[in-house]
Amino acid sequence: MTEYDVPAGDEAARAHVSVAGLRARGWTPGMVRRLLGEPDLLRPNPAFPAGPRTRLYRLERVEAVERGEEFRAVSAAAARRSAAAKVAAYRRRREVLIRIVAEPIEVPRLTPARLTALAVEHGKRRQEEETREGPEQAADAVDAEGTERAVSPADVEGMDRRTLDRWKVAYLRHQLTRYDALLDGLDGSTGRAGAEALLRRRVYEAIRKTYPDLAEECARRLSEPG
Repeated sequence: MTEYDVPAGDEAARAHVSVAGLRARGWTPGMVRRLLGEPDLLRPNPAFPAGPRTRLYRLERVEAVERGEEFRAVSAAAARRSAAAKVAAYRRRREVLIRIVAEPIEVPRLTPARLTALAVEHGKRRQEEETREGPEQAADAVDAEGTERAVSPADVEGMDRRTLDRWKVAYLRHQLTRYDALLDGLDGSTGRAGAEALLRRRVYEAIRKTYPDLAEECARRLSEPG
């Protein structure tokens, strides 16, 4: 019979296994539902008293199920699925990395004056949107920009070179966001961070090669955490 809201001391804890404990023993959530069903004991979560209660299963019952043929069959099937999923994830990651390495990164080639004008326009638009709505909304607004505003010499005068270089690289990186689609098919568990780092390096290297005077800013961005 399942016990609900029963205080569980050390003795009860030793006689039961939590969901995390079952996972460490090789149980999957599906196996728990299929072979164990409802928990034998529910107790308040010590870390989050207002959260869901901790589910505990009698160790004696768990061990009895683990000795059975059904457990061995279900466990073997789960292991096969896990192995197949890992192979598929590795294949996806390898395919994405190959695409990133092989894809030519085409950076817009602009005259110095044109790049400066577009970078300043882009940078000022971001500043204005951040002031009005915050950084996240500003990024969305820049993505949606459709018209170009005139940039006067006064907009550039007084700007230090580092700021201008930062705005130029930010503008060029924004123009290359289409390459982010190369990461499609990867999630956090299939090496996305490594693929993102590789794409990031390729993009900034392409900007540096196209605009050697922006090499310092590209190197600075690559030195920062992704």
